[in-house]
Amino acid sequence: MTEEKKKQPGSMMGAGIAIGIGIGAAIGIALDNLAVGMGMGIAIGIVFGAAFDAQRRKGPSGGDSPDGTEDPKG
Repeated sequence: MTEEKKKQPGSMMGAGIAIGIGIGAAIGIALDNLAVGMGMGIAIGIVFGAAFDAQRRKGPSGGDSPDGTEDPKG
């Protein structure tokens, strides 16, 4: 039996929110209002999370095979 690593289906929303909070904290510090920045960051994170999820569901594009090599046939 060969061992094949399969990606478990899951949401990237948590990663998006984590990235957004970091961006929001920077915006909040720049605006001298951390609470507003964190709120904006969470909103940005939700958008990033949704985009990451959509990209994962889309899969490889342009005729690429799952391992990243092109199909020689065409």
